[in-house]
Amino acid sequence: MEQSTIEMITRLTLQALEQQQNSGSGFMVPVGVSARHVHLTQEHVEELFGKGYQLHKKKDLMGGQFAAEECVTIVGLKLRAIENVRVLGPCRKNSQVEISATDALKLGVKAPIRESGNIAGSAPIALVGPKGAVYLKEGCIVAKRHIHMSPADAEAAGVKDGDIVSVKADNERGTVFNHVQIRVDKSFTLEMHLDTDEANAAKISTGSTVRIL
Repeated sequence: MEQSTIEMITRLTLQALEQQQNSGSGFMVPVGVSARHVHLTQEHVEELFGKGYQLHKKKDLMGGQFAAEECVTIVGLKLRAIENVRVLGPCRKNSQVEISATDALKLGVKAPIRESGNIAGSAPIALVGPKGAVYLKEGCIVAKRHIHMSPADAEAAGVKDGDIVSVKADNERGTVFNHVQIRVDKSFTLEMHLDTDEANAAKISTGSTVRIL
């Protein structure tokens, strides 16, 4: 076979592979849009809702978590506030507030982008409930975008816990999200979590799908 023919076949093969990638191949992941919410310690639950108070489950979430019936008001600098922020259970070791970048501007707080649970040196915030108030010296973050996976999903996608990937939404916006963290646990259901800012900008809603590049 002539060299020119080999080069032509090689070029066409590479073009075909590129077209296949661009046409939507890749591991598909459903999206869940995560609104602002609060995680509380049992101590802070009681300070906000009363001595001995227990959270009431409204809706089960993945990983043994649940959306509670209870909501609080979060208060930032200069007494700027957002009401009716959902509490998630069960109680945690440390209280934490997860908001969007737009929420941070409204509240006047400098919330860093962090993985859930990594609150050291994060923004201060106050919480107000029906029975009291709590001031957190740190704990307010913008959640880092991530994908929850079971071990079987991770194996199928060729990734592992802690990996950082890029994903693309194949809609009219065609948005690519970089710096997406993979989180693997046997209790997880396959889902990418974006905050409301990210989802609105990319014209994505809960139930949309993205693909790992």
